[in-house]
Amino acid sequence: MLRHSLFAATLLLSSAAACSAQEPASGSTSAKPFVETVVADFDSPWAMTFLPDERLLVTEKDGRMLLVSADGQQKQTVATITVDSAGQGGLMDVVLAPDFATSKRVYLSYSAAGEGGKGVTLARGRLRADGGGGERLGEIEVLFQARPFVDGSGHFSGRIAFSPDGKYLFFTNGERQKFDPAQDPKVTLGKVLRLTVDGKPAPGNPLAAKGFAPEVWSYGHRNLLGLAFDKAGNLWEQEMGPKGGDEVNLIQPGRNYGWPNASNGSHYDGRDIPDHKAGDGYEAPKVWWNPSISPGGLMIYSGALFPQWKGDAFIGGLSSKALLRVDLNGTNATKGDQFPMGARIREVEQGPEGAIYVLEDGGQSQGRLIRLTPKG
Repeated sequence: MLRHSLFAATLLLSSAAACSAQEPASGSTSAKPFVETVVADFDSPWAMTFLPDERLLVTEKDGRMLLVSADGQQKQTVATITVDSAGQGGLMDVVLAPDFATSKRVYLSYSAAGEGGKGVTLARGRLRADGGGGERLGEIEVLFQARPFVDGSGHFSGRIAFSPDGKYLFFTNGERQKFDPAQDPKVTLGKVLRLTVDGKPAPGNPLAAKGFAPEVWSYGHRNLLGLAFDKAGNLWEQEMGPKGGDEVNLIQPGRNYGWPNASNGSHYDGRDIPDHKAGDGYEAPKVWWNPSISPGGLMIYSGALFPQWKGDAFIGGLSSKALLRVDLNGTNATKGDQFPMGARIREVEQGPEGAIYVLEDGGQSQGRLIRLTPKG
């Protein structure tokens, strides 16, 4: 699921223009054209992915990975990962390998403690029969860890996406609320990384010859909590801004997305951050929100149940307690619907039958899995 393009000044100008054209206010609330059906309930779920047989893998913040029946009635813990779950940490993303049908490999991310503090980790295992009538995720191996580990319990990121050809894995590393690492070429914090499926730096990464960490694909990011390819192979990413300035970005190789030097939000103490503008040297977001929506997971819809939305992006809203739709048109994007959901939405995925599934954040509120199907 990824992006390739030219290093051209014209693209910088066009993206900045796209940013300036966006309205700063959040999208207005839209009537819901779907029916909501509660499928299951969890404690503090973070991510989910569907197996070919329509069962799901769901990650829980405390380190449990659950295998859930298609109807949500049966759950089995298939792995318990040792994680550091303080703050925003925990067991995070889960994605099937492109060759899952034969390899049974599952990729996952989580926050871990180690020398220097904490960091996000990429790992994989194999989902196999356990000999007792169930299944388990075994042969778990660490493939990559963010560099460096630092103190604090925020902005791990940890989203995973495979390129459309299945050869490469893209992995997000947040800047850990440290600001400057996002612009530091020597570290992986505040970056989108392109790796081999074994977690090594992918050959041909655009900035390696310029002294950057060899894994880096793009930089100048804050807290990257959504990553997905569209049908044309464009890589889309969404990230949380500071006070305002949440973003949807088209990720292009070698580009600098500006954090912490440019943002359409402000520091939490009210200090200004220069807005994105043409000629500032930074890639501007395609869509941004002020006030914040607090974006969670990102999905690009390709199903048949909602034909009017085919090719659009869907984002889970945390503080906004909403499901948001973004119109994608080639390499451009505009705000679409904002559907009120009454709970923090951590994750959104498309089901095998074309339904849209959302996961509530859990914790102090409900952590339900809800299926959305068309009315009528």
